[in-house]
Amino acid sequence: MKLKISEYAKLKSVTYRTVWNWIAKGLVQVEKTDTGRTFVILDAPTLEERVAVYCRVSSSENKTNLESQKQRMLQFCNAKGYRVSEVVTEIGSGLNDKRPKLEKLLLRKDISIIVVEHKDRLARFGTNYIQKLMALDGRAIEIVNNVEGEEDDLMQDFVSIITSFTARLYGKRRTKRRTEKLIKELQEDDS
Repeated sequence: MKLKISEYAKLKSVTYRTVWNWIAKGLVQVEKTDTGRTFVILDAPTLEERVAVYCRVSSSENKTNLESQKQRMLQFCNAKGYRVSEVVTEIGSGLNDKRPKLEKLLLRKDISIIVVEHKDRLARFGTNYIQKLMALDGRAIEIVNNVEGEEDDLMQDFVSIITSFTARLYGKRRTKRRTEKLIKELQEDDS
């Protein structure tokens, strides 16, 4: 079966440009007509979908939640017919943008879908940007439980901002105390 590129983009819920990127990378087989039109061949083998599950909790106190989150995601993937090739679990703040396991997973081009339970399990902010960048490679993040009400989402963002700034404030105070202690030690050494 052949489809126009625009039809194929609509079928896959991606942009027209994304399909052209997939074609350039050889992820989608096409046929060109004598008149120069390009059609996507659906029966052609494409990149096998490799699915990874990403689970995260904020602190080690929530390790039991991490395991139950992992089980829920595996059940979801089984129900959708996904073959999960990898499960990544991590303990760290959603505000932290230096989570090594997530970074490694996002950089893996062989993973076509990353499944997460909630948007904030991936990141507190910038999830939309991560999704857009992955779409350029024909990859996707599937969020199982999107927040229904915008009010809930705004409240969660507000709490995240307060948490982030509080952590920075206390961190600065600790840094100031360490600096003062270092200066005092240096002054005592000079005496």
